Amino acid sequence: MVNSSHGHKPRTPAQHRSRRWFMNKALLAGGVSAVAVMGGYAASQAGAETTSDATADATASATPSGPPPGGGGGFGQTIAYDDFVGVTTDGTVIDDLYAIHRTGVSTTPVVRAAAAFVDSLTDDQKSATLFDIDADQWLDWTNVDSNDRDGLALRDMTEKQYKLAIKLLKAALSARGLENATQIRKLNHFLGENSGDTTKALNYDAYWFTIMGTPSATDPWGFQFEGHHLVINYFVLGDQVVATPTFRGSEPTKITYDGVDYHLFREETAAGLKLLRSLDDTQLATAAPGTETKTGTNLTVGAGNDNAVLPYKGLRVSELNRKQQKLLLNLVEVYTGTIDEGHSRVWLRDIEKHLDDTYFYWIGESEDDSAFYYRVHSPVVLIEYDAESALAYHEDGDTSSGGPNGTPTQQHIHTIIRTPNGNDYGVDLLKLHLETDH
Repeated sequence: MVNSSHGHKPRTPAQHRSRRWFMNKALLAGGVSAVAVMGGYAASQAGAETTSDATADATASATPSGPPPGGGGGFGQTIAYDDFVGVTTDGTVIDDLYAIHRTGVSTTPVVRAAAAFVDSLTDDQKSATLFDIDADQWLDWTNVDSNDRDGLALRDMTEKQYKLAIKLLKAALSARGLENATQIRKLNHFLGENSGDTTKALNYDAYWFTIMGTPSATDPWGFQFEGHHLVINYFVLGDQVVATPTFRGSEPTKITYDGVDYHLFREETAAGLKLLRSLDDTQLATAAPGTETKTGTNLTVGAGNDNAVLPYKGLRVSELNRKQQKLLLNLVEVYTGTIDEGHSRVWLRDIEKHLDDTYFYWIGESEDDSAFYYRVHSPVVLIEYDAESALAYHEDGDTSSGGPNGTPTQQHIHTIIRTPNGNDYGVDLLKLHLETDH
């Protein structure tokens, strides 16, 4: 599906499935040791990719595209673009949720920034970085720490290219979103120093760019920025933007590093608690029924779960009073507000149109320092926040409570935001564009 004019030779579908399955499952399998496993994955890639199609397919069949049983860290099975359906509540997409329209918010800054970045690339770099607009590359992402990624890494860029790449992020993101992304990268480097190796994926600049389509004011295009604990998918059509799925996480989240105090995901944590604490006993019994246990990982729609089937759970927002609904929208804005301000406002208005059909769900305790999970879910947005068990950083040096099935902590948080019912990666908008304009 990659445009031959880009010169990029993609892996076979079986190879893609094999490598993503390996990376995601390796992280779940080994706790702290997974960091070393994932960091050294590239060295064993030649052997890993000799997996036969039959073996890869048999492996894939054990992990369907929906959420794996028990959560499984939110990891599923990477699928092809043509097989994309989107997250649904019952396997059936709700039609007519999205439309091509004018937002009145210019995309000129991000188009120009992306075009300048592409123009700076050498022919070999373009071969590795440029893909068709409907490439499988969109879906082939992971948040684990691995060097085995397509595209061009920040650390492999010239000084000029690096500046242009950061300028592209600045054009696409809000100041808050850019700061959060920068801090995630900083603490990823801290993990590398803490583990004694910053030469692989635990590095400030171990983040890769790929470009899908050609940056344009009228034609569809987009980019993906991918690395450990940070994955941004950004689709553009005219003056419309779809910035999902976006995964943001960190371990640790609160630390002093190089003389700077970091406290990542403080707003996401506080906004969730504020909404939960506003509920009366009847509302609380529905939003946080206590029927599920907070485990080391409760995230359900992470990497490879693009076709997850996730029924609504929790309290319907139509049961909230106006003040509580405002708190819910404030919570949502913490996530949507990471992209440029104009498109963030458009995004929040679209979500607000479906407010009565939105659900809020909670797992775990609700003290300031509690490790908990929450979900905001409607036909057009799905947000997950999950305080997970320690994998690579232990404040007290005790690793006995770590690992995927260990004790969850606010020192390791994963979040994701998606656009359900077929519009992650802008897929539904692209379909509409092709139907109406071609």
